[in-house]
Amino acid sequence: MTTPTIAAPTSARARIERAHNAAREIGLLDDAAKADALRAIADAIEVATADIVAANAEDLDRGARAGLSTGLLDRLRLDARRVQALAAAVRDVAALPDPVGRVLEERTLANGVRLQKVSVPFGVVGSIYEARPNVTVDIAALALRSGNAVVLRGGMAASSTNAALVATMRAALDARGIDPEAIQTVDDFGREGAHALMQARGLVDVLVPRGSAELIETVVTQSAVPVIETGAGVVHIVLDSSAPLAWAEQIVVNAKAQRPSVCNAVETVLVLRDAAERLVPPVASALQDAGVTIHGDEAVQALVAGAVPATDADWSTEHMSLDLSMRVVDDLDDALAHIRRYSTHHTESIVTADDANAERFLAEVDSAVVMANASTRFTDGGEFGFGAEVGISTQKLHARGPMGLPELTSTKWLARGSGQIRP
Repeated sequence: MTTPTIAAPTSARARIERAHNAAREIGLLDDAAKADALRAIADAIEVATADIVAANAEDLDRGARAGLSTGLLDRLRLDARRVQALAAAVRDVAALPDPVGRVLEERTLANGVRLQKVSVPFGVVGSIYEARPNVTVDIAALALRSGNAVVLRGGMAASSTNAALVATMRAALDARGIDPEAIQTVDDFGREGAHALMQARGLVDVLVPRGSAELIETVVTQSAVPVIETGAGVVHIVLDSSAPLAWAEQIVVNAKAQRPSVCNAVETVLVLRDAAERLVPPVASALQDAGVTIHGDEAVQALVAGAVPATDADWSTEHMSLDLSMRVVDDLDDALAHIRRYSTHHTESIVTADDANAERFLAEVDSAVVMANASTRFTDGGEFGFGAEVGISTQKLHARGPMGLPELTSTKWLARGSGQIRP
């Protein structure tokens, strides 16, 4: 398939303006047109698999030579299977109900004026992220399904892959008679592109950062555009005194080792002291069998051969690798205090057979997603039934947790009268 190159305007702002101008057309597309556009994008991604994988190989080679960590390289990697998964996720988004035009509230005033509060697109959604080419497709698909244009800044680590993906998606829109300017990238402008996106107030309606704590903090503090804050994943699992051993082993190993580079992977395991001798050795052994290095406090080191000493920094570290911090705590109160101090308010889970402790944990932990007896890897838009996700919000305004289509809409009030005036 031949994909058109992205036109080169004179500035990143000019490209953002094109997205702003295209947003009106996208916002007026009906349900069927948006779904059809996404299915066309999914088909185009599948057809372009070889080109996308080849572009990704350029990024991987450049990243390896630049010394990118194993975790970042894993996030960056797209093989044929992952490209097919991207296309499948786009089709899942296409099949979701249209979030635009929902009547959220309605009433008739005493004077006969009829009011309706309805969901509407934001207009232009921006995203700044790093080494995550899947985000390029996920956010574009969710933005289009919710009637928005999108401007992407995916970082230099994935520049070749992102360029291939964006060109493929734009060509698919163009083939359907939809303005391809609705999908923009400012990657080729480097830091200037990121700065332009953060300062495009009035052109970009909301900005979603995804990546390291440093990247997110930079966007939150420097952006003039409203930001939905996503957070780093210093994720905890608590092993309660009553935790069944089989559950503890399975949940912790899955949460750490299935894909250690992602933000919902567990980073710290807290074990209640009266269960430490029963749980720590077999859980640690299962982790080590999966290739995980245990960073343990003194109590853990005494129980686990090969554990390395945990430092104070380990408790606040998102390892994004086969490393895990483990600590023995006095009781559930101590575990909750540790989480309050070190959590990034992303996801926390408890393994317990005690219903009262489970409910207390669910009630008291102040994170976007709180679980009992389940792997933290379930914190994901796809797993939650959203098709894909914009990100996982750790803030408390507008959106919290995995963000799907509804979180990319705003509201407006419609008033229908018959000549009424206010006395």
